[in-house]
Amino acid sequence: MTTPIILPDLGVGPVTLSVWFVEPGDPVLQGERVLEVLAECATFDITAPATGKLLHKEAFSREQLTPGQVLGMIEGE
Repeated sequence: MTTPIILPDLGVGPVTLSVWFVEPGDPVLQGERVLEVLAECATFDITAPATGKLLHKEAFSREQLTPGQVLGMIEGE
């Protein structure tokens, strides 16, 4: 089963993907930070919604993101 990593509505203006902390194939635990996004005046960690491995990324560094956007996919154990 695959689970999408979805950007939540952070209640701020536009956000930009800053950095991924994991690469495709890396194991992740539910609740572990997998990427960071930047807003005009704050940074936010986005955490894994499930345990498994990062299957692939659908967003990349310096890309402007919108709430509800799929950022990547996790393949369950």
